[in-house]
Amino acid sequence: MPSATDLTTVRLGTRPSPMALEQTGRFAVAFRARYPQAVLDIVEIVSEGDRHRGPLAAIGGKGAFTRNADRYLLEGRVQATIACAKDVPGPHDRSPGIVIGAVLPREDTRDALVLPTGRPVTTLAELPPGTRVGTSAPRRSALLKALHPALEQVPIRGNADSRLRALDAGTLGADVMIAALAGLRRLGQEHRATEVLDPAVWLPAAGAGTVIVEHRADDPATGQLLASLTHAPTRILLDAERAALATLQGGCLTAASAHATLDAASGVVTVHAAVLDPAGGDPPRACASGPTTAASAVGQDAGRQLLGTGAARLLGRPA
Repeated sequence: MPSATDLTTVRLGTRPSPMALEQTGRFAVAFRARYPQAVLDIVEIVSEGDRHRGPLAAIGGKGAFTRNADRYLLEGRVQATIACAKDVPGPHDRSPGIVIGAVLPREDTRDALVLPTGRPVTTLAELPPGTRVGTSAPRRSALLKALHPALEQVPIRGNADSRLRALDAGTLGADVMIAALAGLRRLGQEHRATEVLDPAVWLPAAGAGTVIVEHRADDPATGQLLASLTHAPTRILLDAERAALATLQGGCLTAASAHATLDAASGVVTVHAAVLDPAGGDPPRACASGPTTAASAVGQDAGRQLLGTGAARLLGRPA
């Protein structure tokens, strides 16, 4: 088996959207600085989710954004793939034989309200009843129903940049939309955020603001290369959040939140988790804390608490 230093070329698969290419470019800078002797070859892979314009549920949800990349990886056509962690299915629902190799430093986890260019600045609370709010995320839809029931949620599709153009052109099918603040920043469009939503109320997605690079489990040489590029604190947060999601057996259609925080001084990680009611009811919540060396166990604890406090019903599972 070749060692990490024996690898001269690493082929990295990425979606071709502007946001994906921006985050890939930032990873490439770090990779080339760490391994100047290696060649990083970027391979663009169009996902099923990029081609499909209907509901994601019709083509398997979030997996639609990873299946083609997984195929390239498992067939050996690329050695690694890069993606936003929140867009990757939970560990219980992941393609066998694929593992996370690198976790980049966490960015902002918050969502933001975006209005068409030229519209007066306002907030979600100030929007008139019946305003059409564009989002296709079950978590965001459930939050809208719970926090702003007078507003109308409408599904939207497309990459973030195309959504912004359609919103400005009046062709999105929505009057305003919700977007990830980190994504807006990657596109150089942070100024489009007219309200940054409070994460204590507008609960973040598991893996929000985090970019990961995956590789095949049977490729330790690539894994060794990637491991040295991992931001250890973010890896702790991600492991805790994804463990909570896995305990819930949550998928792309699950309206759930898992948000971890880290107290570096005490070495304690805390996970706040919730399963949201698609009908807008009060969501079951849980909180668990423990040592950073047991981040996954802390996430599992939060997930088990939720299953014991009514979340099973919302997940369609036996109580």
